[in-house]
Amino acid sequence: MNSVAEQPVTAADKTFYRLRDDIVEGVIAAGSKLSEADLAARYQVSRAVIREAISRLESCYLVERRPNVGAKVVHLSKAGLSQLYQVRQALEGMAARLAAENMTAIEIDELSALLSSHFKTVKSGETYYQEAGDLDFHYRIILGSKNAQLIRLLINGMYHLIRMYRVQLGMAGPRVTTAFDEHRNIALAIANRDAELAEMLMRRHIQYTEHNLLTKLID
Repeated sequence: MNSVAEQPVTAADKTFYRLRDDIVEGVIAAGSKLSEADLAARYQVSRAVIREAISRLESCYLVERRPNVGAKVVHLSKAGLSQLYQVRQALEGMAARLAAENMTAIEIDELSALLSSHFKTVKSGETYYQEAGDLDFHYRIILGSKNAQLIRLLINGMYHLIRMYRVQLGMAGPRVTTAFDEHRNIALAIANRDAELAEMLMRRHIQYTEHNLLTKLID
């Protein structure tokens, strides 16, 4: 993620971020077992550093531990997606409502500029991929809510699991332009300080995205 708060401080932080990104992007496959020894060799760090990283990944919901199995990367499933997006719809809907009330004029201008930069990608019609952190439309709105508890729940909690589904299942075809238009309408509602509309549009946008992603999952 590109936020200042996530600049690596220690070697353990750096390993955690690398491992997390590799899981989100599918370099380490969903559902795969995590071996401390193999990962220590791969990232050229101690097993203690890997053990700490795996523990931190559990709090991000990217890794789960099972009796007699050990640590595994979460499996992407329809049930998992639906449950995650039910919570996401409620929390990010609230974030959009609060952003309409609390974002500064400068932050709103920056959100508009971000969408203008995204439009270059959308024009190609092939995909709509957003980098993590400040380059992510949703991330900006979450921070714009100015609610510390909500930011903690989303950014420090489920943000990267949401990204894992978004990145690995992707967005292509007609959904690319409709998703962008939905982003633009949400940003406009925020700019107009229409909190109720911003929440409704965000909830609907996440619901549409969920339906699109569900079609790409087998189980």
